[in-house]
Amino acid sequence: MILAAGRGERMRPLTDTCPKPLLAVRGKPLLQYHLEALVRGGCADVVVNTAWLGERIEQRFGAGGGEWPRIRYSSEGRDFGFALETAGGIARALPLLDDVFWLAGGDVFVPEFEFKREALERFAASGRLAHLFLVPNPPHNPKGDFGLLADGLAVREADQRYTYSTIGLYRREFFASLPAGNPEGLKVPMLPLLLAAIHNAQLTAELYTGPWTDVGTPQRLDQLNAS
Repeated sequence: MILAAGRGERMRPLTDTCPKPLLAVRGKPLLQYHLEALVRGGCADVVVNTAWLGERIEQRFGAGGGEWPRIRYSSEGRDFGFALETAGGIARALPLLDDVFWLAGGDVFVPEFEFKREALERFAASGRLAHLFLVPNPPHNPKGDFGLLADGLAVREADQRYTYSTIGLYRREFFASLPAGNPEGLKVPMLPLLLAAIHNAQLTAELYTGPWTDVGTPQRLDQLNAS
């Protein structure tokens, strides 16, 4: 699943007329990098959730296929008129997802990340509820989000914390506390579910050190396109 429903307030005015995942980095929409990487990793089907200007994402990529995976859309904008936040949006799309699935934010530029089949299979065999890919802290998030223990468990409090890349592996059971399919369109943030998984020793993580940028401001977008 690729998260593509956000408004992109910090990217205005660019996102007043263009959904953030369609902003171009080095000649291609941000979202396209994920789609191409998922195909290389052997993923045949992808769910994309949309809200703000979601119809433009559907127009750009359609049903996918060919050089991209087959794409199904979970249209929060069409169904409810607004985005459901991260966990709410995933819960809404859950009927379309496998028991174990990749999750990636549609607004990060991570051109060398590999969605490896063996990583998914290893996670599926682990029995854990979620596995995060962390990155060294960027200037805009110097304190990081999660620590990493020697046994691979993620923790909230640690001397050294890293930033959640917005890429992870999840099991449907991770969202079991939410109504199946989120029929009422509840807005639910992700952090409380991640903290619950940490409390139950069900959240693992690893450090990814390849190129990664949260394309959160026009300045960061300009820097990428100038390099």
